[in-house]
Amino acid sequence: MSDKKKVYVETSVISNLTARPSSRVVEAGRQIATIEWWERATQEYELYGSFVVEREAARGDAEAASRRLEKLRDLKSAVFDDRAIILAEALLSDTAVPRNSYDDALHIATAAINEMDFLVTWNCKHIANAVTRPVIRKACERLGYVCPEICTPDEL
Repeated sequence: MSDKKKVYVETSVISNLTARPSSRVVEAGRQIATIEWWERATQEYELYGSFVVEREAARGDAEAASRRLEKLRDLKSAVFDDRAIILAEALLSDTAVPRNSYDDALHIATAAINEMDFLVTWNCKHIANAVTRPVIRKACERLGYVCPEICTPDEL
């Protein structure tokens, strides 16, 4: 049994890790931060993805998707079952995540049912922000799950 903390890596992190360098300052900063974090994280943590991450990573430009999917090979696969669907529905019902962001709810739920210590993401609109974190935490706890610490690569 490993003493390493378990980290669920959401798709936006993989996308920033593998994207062509951006000329936009904020995006370039996220890409650099993600690359630096990845170098450390692969040594310091047990990194997990899920079928949802794989499905999202496979979308879009074939070349870019191939780069994303290649990185996913380095990750362990989190269990996905009916518990994740039930918790995702609760996250949507509690408006912790917008109804049209079902995959975001699935990421959070999968991380929670797999007892991840952290969920790392660049999705600050629906997942990693000061308004949504407490609502997400309450929805997880209401169904008996410990919510992983939600953060960006910069924070972890």
